[in-house]
Amino acid sequence: MVDLRPYEKLHTILMLKEVIRKWWGVELAFADARGYCLDHAEGKIIPPANDFCRASLFSKEGFRRCNESVKAARDKLKAPGRPRKAIVHECHLGFDVVAAPIQLDEELAGFLFVGGSLQVEPTPLIKSDLLRKIRELSPAVEVGAAVLVPHLPRAEVEHLMDLLEFGASQVAAYHAEVKARDRELSAVSRELGERYRFENIIGASRSMQQVFRLLEKIIESDSTVLINGESGTGKELVARAIHYNGPRAKKPFVVQNCSAFNDNLLESALFGHSKGAFTGAIKDKKGLFEIADGGTFFLDEIGDMSPSLQVKLLRVLQEGTFTPVGATEVRHVDVRVIAATHKDLTRMVERGEFREDLYYRINVIRIVVPPLRERMDDLPLLAEHFMRKHFRGKGRAPVLSEDAMAALVGYAWPGNIRELENEIERLLVLGGDLDELPADLLSPRVRDSEAAVGAARGAGGARPVPQSGSLKDAVETLERDMIHQGLIRTHWNKSQLAKELGISRSNLIQKCSYYGLDRKE
Repeated sequence: MVDLRPYEKLHTILMLKEVIRKWWGVELAFADARGYCLDHAEGKIIPPANDFCRASLFSKEGFRRCNESVKAARDKLKAPGRPRKAIVHECHLGFDVVAAPIQLDEELAGFLFVGGSLQVEPTPLIKSDLLRKIRELSPAVEVGAAVLVPHLPRAEVEHLMDLLEFGASQVAAYHAEVKARDRELSAVSRELGERYRFENIIGASRSMQQVFRLLEKIIESDSTVLINGESGTGKELVARAIHYNGPRAKKPFVVQNCSAFNDNLLESALFGHSKGAFTGAIKDKKGLFEIADGGTFFLDEIGDMSPSLQVKLLRVLQEGTFTPVGATEVRHVDVRVIAATHKDLTRMVERGEFREDLYYRINVIRIVVPPLRERMDDLPLLAEHFMRKHFRGKGRAPVLSEDAMAALVGYAWPGNIRELENEIERLLVLGGDLDELPADLLSPRVRDSEAAVGAARGAGGARPVPQSGSLKDAVETLERDMIHQGLIRTHWNKSQLAKELGISRSNLIQKCSYYGLDRKE
């Protein structure tokens, strides 16, 4: 059941209450789907400017009968075949109860109502009859001679019904808006979780499958992780996958590139500073470690950090404490650190460029993200993913021609996956409405590279036959490439590909599972 109490504070409802009270001397109230007045549930009794209603509400039996009248109005609102949404119901004393339903999510969530008025002129005879009814409810009740009874002729009641229907529609509109915003926030939250799920990091190659198996083992731990890989291989993506799949997923994920600032600025960014610590420090500022408290801190390019900052970082890792620049008070944090670098930290330690104790502290678990040139099996999958990601047209995204795919496979990709994504985006822009993107739209550096030219001239970009290694490995490599290329060509239609390869569909499914070729949606 929807809680209607927050809607009582809507600006429109507050204005309606004032207007209805000022014009007709009656009170606007909410009732829930069961017919209970919300004010009464909270112990508040706000009677209209009607002395008979007041006398009834403040007697035990009268209060019960008033609530029964409101419930009867609820039953009338639920009855089908009404000419309009709002209704007029007669209460136990004979006064009008005017009500309009609040429909939320296609159900009656409650209603707005106003009671205590008469459509006819309250003559002395009518007042005498009302006094008799009040004394039947509670003999001890006294009502003065000059009693107040709000008078709303039928035309005024129609106006009141219009206002109540408007108020109910405003409640429904606000409810729909809040619900839509909640759905959007939920979608964003799901997207953040799904976007960095390591199961969806694209990679069917054996090297990436090894990375995935390692990720499965470490996500639940709090151990420090060192990610090694060239620029553009997706180190931050791996770090986010660790965070969003682990126990700290609902806490902050903070990123800082250690090569982005000089020593002084980086120290202030990491640890914060106090007011007056240096020129321009006009107020205290939290550092990123403090912001990341409870969550994960991804330190990219940690190999570029100076020795002096390495000492402070080591202290945070060992003790969970640090001191902001210019401050004397020690701060405590609980942060999981994931570090990344494209440099060889072992060599840097040997040359004295990186602290040995810090190296062993961050190198608890090491993940090596392979460059694209060492996982070319994944290139068709990555290319297809980026096609879908950047395609802005209608219908299906275009496909790469065989020459274009061969050129991409033959290129060395010094910029790794980031360079590939940029290349695919370029192809889509230049290709316009083409269904198949040719090789001549590729960047000159990709199209004209010696390796790419050789691949394009070869057998559709197929790998050369290995000259060493076991026969079994060579056969598996050839089989995997044939199946992979066939899946791409047939858009993952395994029935069609099985016929082309001359094997059963179940056999093909087994081979796809063995080689890790299940499509990543």
